[in-house]
Amino acid sequence: MIQIYGRRKCADTRKAERFFRERRVPYQYVDIDLKGPGARELELFASVLGADELIDTESKRYRSRGLAYMEFDAVSEIAEDPALLRTPIVRLGREVSNGPDTGFWERVAREGAE
Repeated sequence: MIQIYGRRKCADTRKAERFFRERRVPYQYVDIDLKGPGARELELFASVLGADELIDTESKRYRSRGLAYMEFDAVSEIAEDPALLRTPIVRLGREVSNGPDTGFWERVAREGAE
């Protein structure tokens, strides 16, 4: 099953949900404000995408924590504060994408509908 990790206030997350809903492809939505990804999921995201790609460097949370000016472990920071994730994260099995990646969404929608 396709999983979408995101935030209700994120326009790109809503875009991903709309994309799959319009194509009638079932998905599971995980609101990271309510329940962040687990340790194993974060490890998978980091291994597929790279730990630095997971963090939204344009977010207010990133700036307010001063992460631009320090060295840190991205996975441990995200585990502590899931709001740092760049959303949406779309996952099907071990395939993962983050951000508005419609090419990936189309491929996953075809595979998820099968």
